[in-house]
Amino acid sequence: MSGNRASIRYAKALLRQATDSNQESTLLDDMNVVYNTIQNNKKLQLMLKNPIINGDDKKEVLLEVFKNQSKLTKSLINILAENKRIPLLKGIAQSVITLYNKEKGIETAEVITAVPLTKELEQKVYNKVKEITGSTEVSLTNKVDESILGGFILRVGDLQYNASIANNLATIKREFSKSI
Repeated sequence: MSGNRASIRYAKALLRQATDSNQESTLLDDMNVVYNTIQNNKKLQLMLKNPIINGDDKKEVLLEVFKNQSKLTKSLINILAENKRIPLLKGIAQSVITLYNKEKGIETAEVITAVPLTKELEQKVYNKVKEITGSTEVSLTNKVDESILGGFILRVGDLQYNASIANNLATIKREFSKSI
């Protein structure tokens, strides 16, 4: 929990700094890149969490991986290294994205599918989320999780709709177990 609170504090400070220097959109783009890069790279995640690896080495790796990002992002990496908080980077990126979207009134939705969504299907989901939330802007992300077997899981804010085959099979299994 304290890691989450620290991530939010760093995110708020970073967003304030970006707002003051009129770099909010640049920061948002950077944080999307940072979050997605770490989220999709298990080796990078393990390296960031590994207490044996020196903080300076982690910093050098991150500065190389994110060399095309803004000065704001690079200064965040330097500050996190100084404070021995590098493992918080992914959480900070996620918090910045969440805070920015909340501030701008953008609804966030996540669709988990067994295979990547096609552009056509993604547009249909996007339109449905806009209809459900009544929001004019929606930020939609698609995560691929083969363990759901098929169907989808849709998360919008605090709501979740689970139409996955894995969930349906689990429901059938529970019902079958009750009847025996």
